[in-house]
Amino acid sequence: MTNKIIIEIRAGTGGDEAAIFAGDLVRMYQRYSANKGWGFSTVDSSQGTIGGYKTFIGKIMGNSSPSAGGSGQNVYDALKNESGVHRIQRVPKTEKAGRVHTSTATVAILPEVEDKELQINQGDLEITFQRGGGPGGQNVNKVETAVRIVHKPTGISVFSRAERSQSANKEAAMSILRAKIYELQRAEQLGQLTAERRQQIGSGDRSEKIRTYNFPDDRITDHRFNVKVHGIEKILDGDLDILLKKINK
Repeated sequence: MTNKIIIEIRAGTGGDEAAIFAGDLVRMYQRYSANKGWGFSTVDSSQGTIGGYKTFIGKIMGNSSPSAGGSGQNVYDALKNESGVHRIQRVPKTEKAGRVHTSTATVAILPEVEDKELQINQGDLEITFQRGGGPGGQNVNKVETAVRIVHKPTGISVFSRAERSQSANKEAAMSILRAKIYELQRAEQLGQLTAERRQQIGSGDRSEKIRTYNFPDDRITDHRFNVKVHGIEKILDGDLDILLKKINK
């Protein structure tokens, strides 16, 4: 394994507020990565109607050398416990009556897998190209730079449009596909396919949660490790170690 991960964040239950919360999580991991000296890039995203993200897929690449400005910490080891359903309780900006709403977003952390570690039969792939759409200028919007790859044996579908060239988007999509196939194979070997998929993606339902961000009480509770910390705004601003140091012991 390399010191790289795929991160997927999807809005769950809660409509526009769920998308805004998903955006909050994207910015939290982006700022946390910057604090650690890690690279953070977007592979694909779909924005909500009033901000945030319906879906965000990105990559985080670590620098394991402290002398080179990195943290010396393995990215996957640091963030692997982030996978699951995150729940937020707060008064949305769109709420006029001042009522607290509960919304969710799902997070999946997948280790990036090198091509030599997982060989994929090219005959099992259905590859299509289309215009990227969204921001990026004339080249992205008028040329078929976006790439969708479907792995026919598993039905896994991945999409990449953030890069400016077709070849770069294909490479990014293949990277995500390898990570997802690897996780499925690992889960099958462990006999935990259903549990693994639930842990990684979740249903987005309010009841299936690993963590709650309670704004009225300024408290974050990690339900798996029975850990409670305060300072939500500071954590969402990238100081995630306040929490991770307690759950990654």
